[in-house]
Formats: sequence, C-alpha cells, structure tokens
Amino acid sequence: MKTGLLLSVLSAFLQLTACSKPNTQQASPSIDTTVAPAPVTTSTDTYKTYLALGDSYTIGQSVPANQNYPSQTVAILNDSGIQFNLPKIIATTGWTTQDLLNATGNTPVPIHPFDIVTLLIGVNNQYQGLPQSEYKTQFTILLQESIAYAGNKPSHVIVLSIPDYSVTPYGKSTGRAAFISSQIDSFNSINKQVTDSFNVNYLDITGESRNVANDSTLIASDGLHYSGKEYAIWSTMLASLIANIVK
Repeated sequence: MKTGLLLSVLSAFLQLTACSKPNTQQASPSIDTTVAPAPVTTSTDTYKTYLALGDSYTIGQSVPANQNYPSQTVAILNDSGIQFNLPKIIATTGWTTQDLLNATGNTPVPIHPFDIVTLLIGVNNQYQGLPQSEYKTQFTILLQESIAYAGNKPSHVIVLSIPDYSVTPYGKSTGRAAFISSQIDSFNSINKQVTDSFNVNYLDITGESRNVANDSTLIASDGLHYSGKEYAIWSTMLASLIANIVK
C-alpha cells in the first residue's frame, strides 16, 4: 500500500513538472507590409542603410511593394556586392511637401545616420495648384532634414526630379498635358536650384519618365503611375550613383 502511494505521488510530480516546462516556441514577429522585402536574407549592423522620402512615386503606388524604386535599388546594390538593409520608406500617395514635413517632424534624427537618403517630392504640390514659392520654402526645409538624416553629409543625399505624368493616359485625358508638363519643369527648376545650393546630388528622371508616351508597359494599371519596369530603370540609375557615393 505504501508502494502504491509512493507511485501515485511520483506520477503526480512528473505531471506537474511536464506542465510547468517553459514554452520555447516564439510567436511570429509582426510584418510591416508597407514595404515588401527586397532580396536581402540578413539584416545586420554591418549593412548600409537607406532612407527614402517622398510620395506615391516612392512608395510605388499600384505596383507590388518590392517593385518600388527604393526596394529595387537595394536589390541591385546587394547583387553587386554592396550590402544594404531593407530601405526605410517615409512616403504616402498624395503627399505634398507639407505632408512630408508633418511626417518627418515625428521622425527624430537617428543616433546612427543613414548611409543614403533620397528625396522625391512635389508632384502633388503641382497637382493641387499650390504656390511654387511655398514649394521652394518647404522643399528647402525637407532637404535640410535629409542632410541631417544622412549625418550632415550632403554628398550622401540624392534628390530625384519630379516625373512628368502629363504623358500618361490620365495626364492626356485632362486636356492640359502641355500645361502640366510646363509646370513640372518649373517645379523641377526650383528643386534643382535648391539642391545645387546645398551641394547635394541630383538625379534627373523626368526625361526618362516621358518615355512612357511611347511604351505602355512603363505605365501602371491605374493609367497614372509607373510600372515596376519603369521603376527598374530609375533604380539602375540610382544604384549606380549610390555605388559611387558609398565606395
């Protein structure tokens, strides 16, 4: 009878021990779906970092997130042996310079600066008929912030010119294509002047964006934005410039 009691106590102890064993299986981490992963298998402190500021052209409206130009640029650089972490993107469709300023105002300058910062903004200022003087003032502030994000290194900042949507199906349908194109040139004249005054790199993609007039595969399904194929062209241009900077 004592033997039976001992076995019962031992059995209860083993069950209790089994129940109290810690669960070593971790919950799946949350995934930020605003930026699809570029083909990078590892994220380490030794990899370079990239911050992309902008609007729908930067986030890649109407294309898969891994086809926007920041993600494709990182993919090209990684393939060439220049290792970058996934790009951090602060951009939303419809943003003007003021909207982007509101967002960056809530984004403190990091302790470890970004190796590369790009800025592409202004098409919605033009689209909404906002004053060019206001654009110049706000773009200047954004460029100064971009330089700060890059550790106060203007040479590590790249401004991309505003694409010309007048040649897209939507732009043509407005009946104001010539006026839109002229306005885009005017806004780009402003951002180029400001960029040069701060000795920051400038990448002109406007001319390339106008090639969609003769190639529908460069246009996204919404008839306004660009396809992953067009973003790939920008990315090739941008990756070449970045490679020269970080080397």
